[in-house]
Amino acid sequence: MISRTDCAAMDREDPMAATRNRFILPEGVIYLDGNSLGPAPKAVPARVARMIEREWGQNLITGWLADGWMEKPLALGDRVARLIGAGPGEVAVVDTTSINLFKLLASALRLRSERKVILSNRENFPTDLYMAQGLSDWLGQGHELRLVAEDEIAAAINEDVAVVMLTQTNFKTGRVLDMARITKAAHESGALTLWDLAHSAGAFRVDLDAANADFAVGCSYKYLNAGPGGPAFLFVAERHQAEAEQPLTGWLGHAAPFDFDIQFRPAEGIRRQVCSSPGVMGLVALEAALDVFDEVDLDQLRVKSNALCDLFIALVEERCADQGFTLVTPREAGLVEPLIRGSQVSFAHPEGYAIVQALIKRGVIGDFRDPDIMRFGFTPLYLGYRDVFDAVMHLQDVMENGEWDSPAFKIRAAVT
Repeated sequence: MISRTDCAAMDREDPMAATRNRFILPEGVIYLDGNSLGPAPKAVPARVARMIEREWGQNLITGWLADGWMEKPLALGDRVARLIGAGPGEVAVVDTTSINLFKLLASALRLRSERKVILSNRENFPTDLYMAQGLSDWLGQGHELRLVAEDEIAAAINEDVAVVMLTQTNFKTGRVLDMARITKAAHESGALTLWDLAHSAGAFRVDLDAANADFAVGCSYKYLNAGPGGPAFLFVAERHQAEAEQPLTGWLGHAAPFDFDIQFRPAEGIRRQVCSSPGVMGLVALEAALDVFDEVDLDQLRVKSNALCDLFIALVEERCADQGFTLVTPREAGLVEPLIRGSQVSFAHPEGYAIVQALIKRGVIGDFRDPDIMRFGFTPLYLGYRDVFDAVMHLQDVMENGEWDSPAFKIRAAVT
């Protein structure tokens, strides 16, 4: 059996162990929900305070130039680009993931105006599907959102498909789609691709340019640890930037915003994807959070992610063998492309919601997704192997003592 001593030895040999000290982590909590909201890096409060007290407080409106506020969407975009395999000038940090998806989906449909199908999978995150439905209805041009199973995506791409819109990492199961293979299939049929990296960026090395991806979006508040509602990002491949016209033509996407011309003229490059004034406090929080990644080897990150997830699966199946858990995350992970599993593990259980609530009561924080999925995120930046062992020991106790079978744990909260 795997022991806590074994896990302690693994922690001692962990080359990333010191990175844990870069985060604010509550005492007595094992945080396995970084796939929903990352914890605060220690540098963030001081960076945000400096922005409020000195930049905004003392420099006032001059901060747009003196402190570089106006350029942060593009400057931070280049920093995010390193994590997602994009080049300089291909990423901007702007708006929200849903707004960015709306903008880029509209761009893709215009680039393939003779086609009317948006292809996605039934397992995609619902807000992406809602945005596609809303855009299709609003355009009123006969567009169709066609949904297939994950395993049927490549085969379903045909000459009717304008854009293949997918989330790379399944938010429930943690399964990673083969971006390069699907993008190649899309291009062979004349379609474009739009990838949502919400559960990928910061979890493992993404390589948009190597996959020849066309468009992508993502958020910063999960594995990038920029805080609740942190700014999102978008990617437009350089080859599309001159033609990718997005519908939200705000003034900061104008070629010369301070000319105050009444006719919109799009800026060159990725800047035309910027819409309105950037939310600087969110941007400086992301700026400080990204400092952590400046010292992280992404290949090393992946090795540890796989090891943490493998350990959790092994311990749950060893210690809770007869408790009714079903692994829904791919058992194999993959170390290089194509990856198979992200940085989370999900088990299904008929009483999954109550079990998660009982664990949270003990300080082991995961989350639940309908109908029966318990999700546990494993972020190598701040989690160790003893954390994994201790979390499973709590799970074993919850099951063996029947702690989950409490009416209080079965009352659904507004956020699960």
